[in-house]
Amino acid sequence: MDLLIPAKENEKIITQNKIEVLSCLEEKVKDWITAHIAKRKLWFSSDFLLADEKNDDDQELVINKLRSRVRAIKDAVRVAVAVNLLTEEGLPHFHRLIAKYLGDESFWSKWNNMWTAEENRHGSVLRDYVRDGRLFRFREIELMQFHYLESGFNPDWDKDPYKVFVYTTLQERATQISHKNAGIHAAESEPLLGGILSSIASDEAKHFNFYRNVFREILNLDQNRALVSAADIMPAIDMPGNSMPNFRDMADVVRRTGIYGPRDYKKIVEEVIKFWNIEFMTGLNSIAAKAQEKIMSIPDRLEKVAEYIEMRTLSKTFSFDFIYNRILVF
Repeated sequence: MDLLIPAKENEKIITQNKIEVLSCLEEKVKDWITAHIAKRKLWFSSDFLLADEKNDDDQELVINKLRSRVRAIKDAVRVAVAVNLLTEEGLPHFHRLIAKYLGDESFWSKWNNMWTAEENRHGSVLRDYVRDGRLFRFREIELMQFHYLESGFNPDWDKDPYKVFVYTTLQERATQISHKNAGIHAAESEPLLGGILSSIASDEAKHFNFYRNVFREILNLDQNRALVSAADIMPAIDMPGNSMPNFRDMADVVRRTGIYGPRDYKKIVEEVIKFWNIEFMTGLNSIAAKAQEKIMSIPDRLEKVAEYIEMRTLSKTFSFDFIYNRILVF
């Protein structure tokens, strides 16, 4: 007689097996942490923005000059900075999602805590900048942050530890691109903000490198189940800020400005497909082979999506409370 395992119990067994695979990567995680620290250059908000009790007159003048330059920042860039700021300040959700599977005493845990400390600076420096520079109607930003954090971030993929690392790989690269391109736009009128966003983007690139290495090793150890997990995540990802108020309109402004859009995501997918060597994997079971086929079809689908969106894009006006409802026209 066959032993029937309830679906939920079977899911628990599969998840536990995946966690065991992650535990096999402990030594590699240790090496990656060492390499990461060797390349890391720590910076803090106070390196960009003067904040000491005993600022002298010249330092106070620097702050006043900052506020003068900020007035030249375009409203579309302000929208991008708002999205990036609120996304970065939502980090506690990610710490929880990653820590869920990694335990409290491991190199995984050390990485998660270190990653959180590094990421925390991003929200801090952006918040300090927009407050010192008077970039927004600040209480509206605080209200958006409150509602965003209150609504939470509870994606379906958090129940699968493999999916967590596929998502973080893609999300870190997407965030890097968004910060980098926003910084390029900002630097046209405000070089300090450009430098801040460039520094954040550099951090995100290093975090992306860590997560894509993790998933490559998962594929090496458990390619069939790993491919199935990847195929579920890679067609599209919701950015962690998707629950913030007015996110869709803000994301549309960011896309229309050329800071981040579907074609950027297509490039990310193509990049990880190549790095993970997905096209050339062999010896797959039938389910994994279908997942491989699905993954390889994603770039073409994303190209069609991008073309469709561009074809359907018409002139549109936007307004946001945090920039005093000034009208943006694209």
